[in-house]
Amino acid sequence: MATVKAISRDGGNIDLTLTCSFVGELKIDQSVSHNGVCLTVVRITDGTYTVTAMRETLDRSNLGLLAVGDKVNVERSMLMNGRLDGHIVQGHVDTTARCIAKEDADGSTYFTFRYDYDPAMAKRGYFTVYKGSVTVNGVSLTVCNPTEDTFQVAIIPYTMENTNFCQIAVGSVVNLEFDILGKYIARLRQIEG
Repeated sequence: MATVKAISRDGGNIDLTLTCSFVGELKIDQSVSHNGVCLTVVRITDGTYTVTAMRETLDRSNLGLLAVGDKVNVERSMLMNGRLDGHIVQGHVDTTARCIAKEDADGSTYFTFRYDYDPAMAKRGYFTVYKGSVTVNGVSLTVCNPTEDTFQVAIIPYTMENTNFCQIAVGSVVNLEFDILGKYIARLRQIEG
């Protein structure tokens, strides 16, 4: 996780200044995922780095809700010689969802999220499927118990301790990225008629 150190506005954009364990390894122009949103490092100063989120990003994500001191899930881009531990996550957030339930699962925790269901977007692959993949705040997860506009995820203690799931409560807004494979299949079906 990274910690937000400063937030500034520049027109419709916001600059987020953060610190994390790998700041010393970053370079300007590198991409880093922030709660699942791929952003470009634009400045590195005194143990912090800064990224810019534009209006499009703010409209589709929870980054505009961040405050100084908040914890943000961060992940560097995968090296091409690395292992793919989860599904393909692009860092292109599709929408937000709100946590509507949080319940103990005998050591783990179930979170239930609701998103705005749009039939036209569902035809384009923006939905969840049982045992499919979804990205919540940049964390690749397996879907449980999906409905038209809700789904659950089961969070193990390690994930709870090492991501900002430890701060998600009923009412929290999270970022969603639906599975890219589902989007491609939906698009192919549209093209083929």
